[in-house]
Amino acid sequence: MLTRDEIAAWPKAELHVHLDGSLRPATMLDLERESGLHVLKADSVEAIEQALTGVDDAGSLEGYLAWFRLTIPLLQTTEALSRAAFELAEDAAREHITYLEVRYSPLLHVEKGLTLEGVNEAVLEGLRAAERVYPIRTGLILCAVRGLPVEDSPRLARLAVAHHNRGVVAFDLAGPEAGFPARDHLAAFRMVRDHGLPVTVHAGESFGPASVRQALFDLGAQRLGHGIRVLEDEDLLRYVVGHRVPLEICPTSNVQTRVVPSFEAHPIKALADAGVAVTISTDNRLFSRTTVTDELWLAHTRCGLTEFQVRDAAVNGFRHAFLPTEPRDRLVRAAEAAIFGLSASTPDS
Repeated sequence: MLTRDEIAAWPKAELHVHLDGSLRPATMLDLERESGLHVLKADSVEAIEQALTGVDDAGSLEGYLAWFRLTIPLLQTTEALSRAAFELAEDAAREHITYLEVRYSPLLHVEKGLTLEGVNEAVLEGLRAAERVYPIRTGLILCAVRGLPVEDSPRLARLAVAHHNRGVVAFDLAGPEAGFPARDHLAAFRMVRDHGLPVTVHAGESFGPASVRQALFDLGAQRLGHGIRVLEDEDLLRYVVGHRVPLEICPTSNVQTRVVPSFEAHPIKALADAGVAVTISTDNRLFSRTTVTDELWLAHTRCGLTEFQVRDAAVNGFRHAFLPTEPRDRLVRAAEAAIFGLSASTPDS
């Protein structure tokens, strides 16, 4: 078996992590004091960490999402947004993540009068600042949100297009799947696709194959956020395998939301065995109290991935990054060299 220390030493990529679900507890306390808000009901890092154990009993995706009430009110200024973005990239770099895609919805951060443009520039500045200090490359994914007015999604799509090649690397649809069909957001996704912006969609997490089909065939998803329910439809599974559609899997989050009953029952092993391109991320570092290293370790020790499958999942994070071909291939070769021992100097490795 691999050791956790071996995994920790690898270069890693993270493709699925939410900015507003990944604050540091100490930063939350600072932002609450600065804002004058009283959302935490805790006066120490230890108290926040203890309260967050309640996420394990969320019971559903909707229950899990309710915990964002603790963070979103704190992220309503440019200073707070830049700090959160910088610290997320800093935390990632400290566990040897060399490529990071951060996602969030600017629509949730305008409660105090910021514009969507101002929100996005603040987040991008925080990520750029981290890149100047640490050996990490970052990209930003903007999320339309199920449950918000559908008319808001094209506004967000225009923002994403305006910032394409200026830090924004893709467009996403997040939020609870049940009762909020992906195809309702078709106009926004047509817009970003017409401008060459890649698409990933949360689908097949708390809702079944129908959600995945809408993500793939209506919205044009090139990656799936979670996507674990594809196993329930043989034709869909064949499509995902045959077209190398990567899944952004977050084991701890999946257990907390009860879309799987336990790590041991998680379908990631069956997906990898079937030939699905599996990637592994944290989803929300704060709420799931985890790192990419921890998620890879759990996938190996509790979800059943073999040593080879864990190594392959780690490299997949680079293979399926929303990056131009040349820089992506450089990252892949470096990862293969470190993780599999393949020569980084071989162009076809």
